[in-house]
Amino acid sequence: MTLSLPIDPEANALLARSPLALLLGMVLDQQVPMEKAFSSPYVLAQRLGHEPDARELAGYDPEALVALFAQPPALHRFPKAMAARVQEVCRVLVERYDGDPAGLWSDVTDGRELLRRVGELPGFGKQKAQIFVALLGKRFGIAPDGWREAAGGYGEAEAYRSVADVTGPEALRRVREYKQRVKAEAKAAKG
Repeated sequence: MTLSLPIDPEANALLARSPLALLLGMVLDQQVPMEKAFSSPYVLAQRLGHEPDARELAGYDPEALVALFAQPPALHRFPKAMAARVQEVCRVLVERYDGDPAGLWSDVTDGRELLRRVGELPGFGKQKAQIFVALLGKRFGIAPDGWREAAGGYGEAEAYRSVADVTGPEALRRVREYKQRVKAEAKAAKG
């Protein structure tokens, strides 16, 4: 089973076949709707005229990358910051995994190790790392021993808490309801 977001079918197909596109979607999944975040790797590939690899993006001229991100419609509401973040993540992939994003998970022995590796990426705090571990386990079958525990509540079956739980429109609706409820509870607690 793979991710099924209400986005261009070609964008979903890219996420299914490209570990880099999937990882970049997760990088961009911040302060924008998840559909925007996970469709942006496809739009970036269209703007480049090909599917990029981590080495290309790591070495890309920073100003030119910002221009690609900022071109209307912008790939993110913060194109400069997110272009830099994508470049930082790609540089880590080149330095630690020979440019292969699947190196994050290809030889891990357990969920804790996977969570540690993902959590070491620029911009990945604990929650974002747990969501990505859940996404890999639930939608892509990358399930080393203990991955559900490492993913915390995001690893629970039928949790409907994040992009990892989106299998169609109904699941997306339930994830959105969960996020709205959590946001309202946090606001009430501050109140």
